[in-house]
Amino acid sequence: MARSEGPIQVMIYDQEYQMRGQLDPDYMRKLGEYVDAKMRAIAAGRQTVDSLRVAVLAALNIADAYHQLKAQHEQIGQKVDECSAILDQLFEQGV
Repeated sequence: MARSEGPIQVMIYDQEYQMRGQLDPDYMRKLGEYVDAKMRAIAAGRQTVDSLRVAVLAALNIADAYHQLKAQHEQIGQKVDECSAILDQLFEQGV
């Protein structure tokens, strides 16, 4: 994956941001596009034009999605551990 040598310009909610980091430039652009899309979707359903309020609502929306996925991942991990324990018991019994 290519790394960014200099700043990457990203437009989020009609504001330009200079991003720097060790991430791939295309990935950083995709992150910016994702945040922009979330903010626009939230703004479309609201009467407010306050970009800070829209940004906070977008952040809460993204945080909610993250925590839901994290919980699903943990549940899957628990089920994998349970299945692994059952398989271990079956192998120990020689089944």
